[in-house]
Amino acid sequence: MNKGQSVLRISKKAFIQSFIILLILIISAGLLSTAIPSGSYERTEIDGREIITPGSFSFVDTPDYPFWRWLTAPVEVLWGPDAPTIITIILIVLFIGGSFALLDQAGVLKAVIARVVLRMGNRKYLLLAIIILCFMLFGALPGIFEEVVILVPVMIALAYLLGWDVMTGLGMSILAIAFGFSAALANPFTIGIAQRLSGLPVFSGMGLRAGVFLVIYFMLTFFLVRYARKIEKDPSLSPTFREDENLRAKFTLTREELETQADPRLKKSVTLFIISLALIVAVSISASFVSAISTITLPLVGLLFLMGGLGSALLAGITPGKTLKIFANSVSAISPAIILILMAVSVKHIMTNARVMDTILDYAARAIGGASPFIAALLVYALVLLLNFFIGSASAKAFLVIPIIAPLVDLVGVTRQTAVLAFAFGDGFSNVLYPTNAVLLIALGLAGISYIKWFRWVIGLQLLVLTVTSAFLLIAVAIGYGPF
Repeated sequence: MNKGQSVLRISKKAFIQSFIILLILIISAGLLSTAIPSGSYERTEIDGREIITPGSFSFVDTPDYPFWRWLTAPVEVLWGPDAPTIITIILIVLFIGGSFALLDQAGVLKAVIARVVLRMGNRKYLLLAIIILCFMLFGALPGIFEEVVILVPVMIALAYLLGWDVMTGLGMSILAIAFGFSAALANPFTIGIAQRLSGLPVFSGMGLRAGVFLVIYFMLTFFLVRYARKIEKDPSLSPTFREDENLRAKFTLTREELETQADPRLKKSVTLFIISLALIVAVSISASFVSAISTITLPLVGLLFLMGGLGSALLAGITPGKTLKIFANSVSAISPAIILILMAVSVKHIMTNARVMDTILDYAARAIGGASPFIAALLVYALVLLLNFFIGSASAKAFLVIPIIAPLVDLVGVTRQTAVLAFAFGDGFSNVLYPTNAVLLIALGLAGISYIKWFRWVIGLQLLVLTVTSAFLLIAVAIGYGPF
């Protein structure tokens, strides 16, 4: 691999496959918006957030939204209401790509991971289980999700050094964080907000959720350990074997590379990188408790990682001119991800502009209101799964759904605590399945993996999780999971 060439790059095949899938979804969203009548709920503002008024739905005139705007939606989102978030995500993608290339060229990344391998190399599957637990706890407690994309390349590199593949690296990072986010213990963005809107004591019902967390943890750990053992035994069994070949050779650990850690400049670079990661974790956790930080978490995390990458490269002896060149090359290599992100977020943009999102929500509410308790709980789960395809933000969905769902489930004999549990399930697991989720696209872009390969690899586990979590919902209905 040429010096200065970016490790992170999206292959042409992966880009084309993802582009076609997202284009089909954009056209499908447009066609769906013409088939569903436009409607709207009245909304009130509470603490700066818009909340739907239950029972206020009414049909409205269909807006003039011509079909050619379906194709311009990926550009229109840049000045729509979600523009600040979208631009922030794009900048973070570029920061990650450039910073990771600098850390790799400076030898910092390999030095950090080498230390882990030297200490835990003989207990690699214990290390895998610990990493999965840490990432799941990040999602389950402080509700970290988007911020973890910073660590995806690090986990991929670690997976290579331990003899595994890129899928294992993605599994123990982005998959683990999403599963922890869903099997939440005290996630403030799902459990916290949903319980507050439902009138429940905040973070009540911890007992059953702890059981869910443990079951999901053991399922994911068993899945990844079994898979990693298979790949370690025969790397050709990996669905990403061709993609892995070059990078696996690049991250092969040698004694000479271990000895480079004695370089004083590299030690300083490693220290600075570790400090930047510690600050990122501190900021991410603090965002759950300090509202002033929560509004700037993503850009702050991106800047901290950028500073860590630039600073580490300079301390390692890379000249400023070469640093800028490496950074620019990496940004160029990862930039196709921006197109995919804009296409993904435009699906929601189309549905919102056609004013059919509220209509879908009203149809679902009517179905829930006329169902038996067990079916109603599963319908809440299904509704949130559907909305998560269009709306990635957990808090935005909570303010959209919970004010309508909470009084409905009272009428059909389902506790509000059960509805909150269904909301948490529906919000998180599918984050790493739907191609409309920007964070998933970023992670796959950084890994250079097509969405189709990812889908094939993870769909069996996702269906199993869907079955298990549905069973937990039925148990919650049967026991009257409460307090109410």
